[in-house]
This record gives sequence, structure tokens and C-alpha cells, in this order.
Amino acid sequence: MGTMPATIPGLAEYDAVHAMTNEPRSFKLFNAARGVTIRCGNLPHWFQPGATYFITFRCADSIPQALLRRWYGERSLWLRGHGIDPLDANWRAQLRAEPGVEDAYHGKFTRQIMQYLDQGHGRCELAQPRPARIVADSLLHFDRQRYHLADFIIMPNHVHVLACLLGTVEIERQCRSWKAFSARQINGVLQRRGRFWQEESFDHLVRSPLQFSRFQAYIAENPIHAGLEPGQYLHRPLAM
Repeated sequence: MGTMPATIPGLAEYDAVHAMTNEPRSFKLFNAARGVTIRCGNLPHWFQPGATYFITFRCADSIPQALLRRWYGERSLWLRGHGIDPLDANWRAQLRAEPGVEDAYHGKFTRQIMQYLDQGHGRCELAQPRPARIVADSLLHFDRQRYHLADFIIMPNHVHVLACLLGTVEIERQCRSWKAFSARQINGVLQRRGRFWQEESFDHLVRSPLQFSRFQAYIAENPIHAGLEPGQYLHRPLAM
């Protein structure tokens, strides 16, 4: 396995060019007065055009299925214990109506998922330089066209992205675009077939400047919490 450079080759030049030719990036936050669209699969997705999101997508083998089934089971019991039906398509709306309950939910269940990912399950193929660069290129490709890209980090088995969507770009469609392009390229490089990414992603609407800063700090500190060494991840902080 090769060692990744401390910075992504060509990234400094990319940001320098865009700094000269474009307006500075802007990051609009969730606006409660504008309303949202809620779409539910195994994970609920709240979509508001032009808003900023903290997005996590992961490799297909990053969490063992037995562990994931247990997580879903515990989550369902917890939600029912708080008067929320997890089978209701609008259960997330019920959760958001109770800010204290929502905070407790994220503190327990979202944090668990992030901790599972940091345990390094699966083949961890994103720790290799070429697959990691493919993901970075896919994120950078439509920066300032479909979204304004803030911080991102490519961990050995998952990716965190902080980005503001532009115009009518939808969060789910953009995540599928990133994953479809990068999966084809990575499978070709690794000479393998099959699903590379888990189908669904985690996404959080960013509600405040403080929350934006906290997500930036989480991204920067993720390798430390996971016990990684330099060269085992790619971190790109925001360059305005």
C-alpha cells in the first residue's frame, strides 16, 4: 500500500485558479421559514434547495451487517420509547419537533455510526492513494458549479463532506453522482467488481455558523479519533 501525500497533488493550484476567477464561496444555512422536502429510505433525508449539508457516505463493507441490524433495532425501540413510530414516513419530522429529543438521538445513534466507521471495518481501500484521489477529484469536479465545497476528508472506509448546494441541485442526486463516478473508477483501478459504496448516505442540514464550525472541527479531528497516521487519509480544509 502506498503512502498518501500530506496534501492532494494539484489542489493548491486548483484553489489558486478559482480564487482569481470566481467570487468567494458562500454557505447558506438552513432556513426554517422556507420549509423542507423529506424523503425516507432506511435513512431519512431532509432537503432544502441552496442549503449547506454535512454529508457522510461509506464503503459497502464498512459496518458489519450484524452490527448494523442491532443498531436499527435499538434505534426503533428508542424512538418508540419517545412516542415516535419509526415506520412512519414522517418520523424524522416528529423528532425535529422536539429539539431536546433530537439532540439526544444524535448523541446516541449518529455518534454510534461514526464510531463504528472509525473502527476501520472492511477492506479500507480508501487508505490507498489512487482510490482516495479518485474520490477527491469527484468532489472537486463540480465545485462552484453544482455546489460550493467546504471541508472534506477521505478516511479509509468513509468520506465526510461539508458543502452548500447551488440552485435546484438535490442532495440525494448529487451523492449518487459522486458515488457512481468514483465507484466505476475505483473498481477499475482495483480490478474488482461489485458494489463499492453503501447505497444510502447520512446528511445533516447545517443550522448555524456554530454548527458549521463544529462540523469543520469534526472533519479535521476525525483521523485523530480514529488513530490514523499521516498518509492514511486525505483532508482538504476550506479555501475561500
